[in-house]
Amino acid sequence: MTVTPQPEPADDARPGDALVKAGGIVFIAGALATLATMAPLVLDVDPFPSYAWAVCMLMGVGFALCAAGVVRAAAAGRREARASQG
Repeated sequence: MTVTPQPEPADDARPGDALVKAGGIVFIAGALATLATMAPLVLDVDPFPSYAWAVCMLMGVGFALCAAGVVRAAAAGRREARASQG
């Protein structure tokens, strides 16, 4: 059995990559906060204060950051395609 070498991934950072990574991290933090704030509802303990519920909004912020990164990467790809055409 012969193993075919795989092409090495490019380490070049493309536009929007940092936004997508940061958005993913913020989204995960918001998801964990949501799980933590929902746990008292299921475990029958005292609920968290209202500012803990505000931390759950990080899920939406993270999603928006990811979406902005994807839009930025698409725009850069579109500009690159136009530049290669003419």
